[in-house]
Amino acid sequence: MKTALTIAGSDSSSGAGIQSDLKTFSAHRVYGTCAITAVTAQNTLGISVVHSVPADMVLAQIEAIMEDITLQAAKTGMLASRDTVEAVADCFKRNPKPSLVVDPIIVSSDGTPLLPGDAVKCLIQKLLPLAACVTPNRSEAELLSGKIIKTTVDAHEAARCIVDLAQSAVIITGGHFATDDVVDVLCDGHEVVEFPGKRVLHGPTRGTGCTFSAALTAALTEDLPLTEAIQAAKSYTSSVIRKSISIGHGCKLPVHF
Repeated sequence: MKTALTIAGSDSSSGAGIQSDLKTFSAHRVYGTCAITAVTAQNTLGISVVHSVPADMVLAQIEAIMEDITLQAAKTGMLASRDTVEAVADCFKRNPKPSLVVDPIIVSSDGTPLLPGDAVKCLIQKLLPLAACVTPNRSEAELLSGKIIKTTVDAHEAARCIVDLAQSAVIITGGHFATDDVVDVLCDGHEVVEFPGKRVLHGPTRGTGCTFSAALTAALTEDLPLTEAIQAAKSYTSSVIRKSISIGHGCKLPVHF
């Protein structure tokens, strides 16, 4: 059985974070392991409390997995602190395998800061260059590139800028654009490729970015070419949004079965 690792925060509503990643891995018949970087108190309305796990404990979780289990792929989500970013980057620099997907979670969908400003520069300089692919949404891509993104053409320019900084492939997901179609933009350092798709009009759903990056990670355990892995992740994310449910008073939550 293929195996993957997620390094991310815990979401008490199970809509995003570690819980979403593990559900996504299971849906792809990938055995999921995890290292928890933060514990959050949150529900469908938003995040009320964030408690970061010390970086040495995050590293201990990762090393315990890597010492025992052969991983085909891994992903990062919420890293919470500069110390954790540095610890994760140092670990993957020493262990260039498995393939790494970096979901650069900086701010939550409700506006809660999830990565301090001093950690963002560290993320760009130390972790992004180790990634097989980086998966920012529109606002994250703006923060990483320093550019305002209003159109798909803007996304092309921002993606090239992030590739220049990170020296890794980047796909800017298109769900946060006010358009009828959702166009994801990939830049691999050589060319820019668009992945168009119809928007699923199903109301705001939490955890779609986590789902996409986890589905991409699962696809990479099969050694798929990056473009095929992205298309598979995009299709899976759309299906999860279609099945999302309202069980609280805020955002819908994705269903993975």
